[in-house]
Amino acid sequence: MTEAVVKPYDINIRKDMFGKIKIKGKDSSQKYVKITLGTLAVLTVLAFSTFDYKGVDIIKAIAQTLANMKNMFFEAELTHFTLSDAIHEMEITISLAFLTTVIGSAVALILGLFAAKNLSIPLVSNIIKAIVSFIRAVPTVLWVLIFAVTAGLGSEAAVIGMTFHTVGYLIKAYSETFEEIYEETLQALKASGASWWQIVFQAVLPSSMGYLLVWTFMRFEINFTNGVAMGAAAGAGGIGFELFMASDFYFNIREVGFITISILICAISLEIFSTKIKVKYLK
Repeated sequence: MTEAVVKPYDINIRKDMFGKIKIKGKDSSQKYVKITLGTLAVLTVLAFSTFDYKGVDIIKAIAQTLANMKNMFFEAELTHFTLSDAIHEMEITISLAFLTTVIGSAVALILGLFAAKNLSIPLVSNIIKAIVSFIRAVPTVLWVLIFAVTAGLGSEAAVIGMTFHTVGYLIKAYSETFEEIYEETLQALKASGASWWQIVFQAVLPSSMGYLLVWTFMRFEINFTNGVAMGAAAGAGGIGFELFMASDFYFNIREVGFITISILICAISLEIFSTKIKVKYLK
């Protein structure tokens, strides 16, 4: 009996003039990708060529932009507050991110258990996931502005709005992590007479703790960047508010550069720490 050979791709093998073998796959998806990229390139060129620049000299504008970038990043300095003040404002922003992450992760951990399909009944899981999808669909800044109607602009509205979005984000992350647990493990524990809470504390949480930690710290990074934005948009204070004042009120490019570099250094430090956590707990 002959066996059918299934070939997912038609491959042409040919040699070039130097004797090297060239392998070329006839994948139709590659053709559509090239067509899409080519269309986007043509539209980009067409947009730049037909854009109304309103008499702006592009060459001078680019030169001025480069000069501003040079002043911003290579001649950065503080004018309206000291270095100790800048460190204090950065601590406020980090504290805002830390507080919203801690509160949001605590709430999301409980609701995430009930949102997981293998730990909850389908009705409860679907309701929680539907609500969470709506929460995530609304940007963080809009939640902050919504709560600012009752709490007023400031750190209170920023904390509530950022926590609200953090809960929606982490519930999805946590519930999907719980759903990755082998169903055989849960069935074995149920067959041995283990209660729901025993299954959670003896199997679910220990086996998924590394992933929960990584997701939580990833959200902490997001909350740090949101905290910078909320400092300007909602008057929550911190380094974001100083960046807003330096750019829109004082018009000090060099101070904007110093604050931007400070935020970049802090973000890179968080990313390095996050990478070390992933390497340690997700081996």
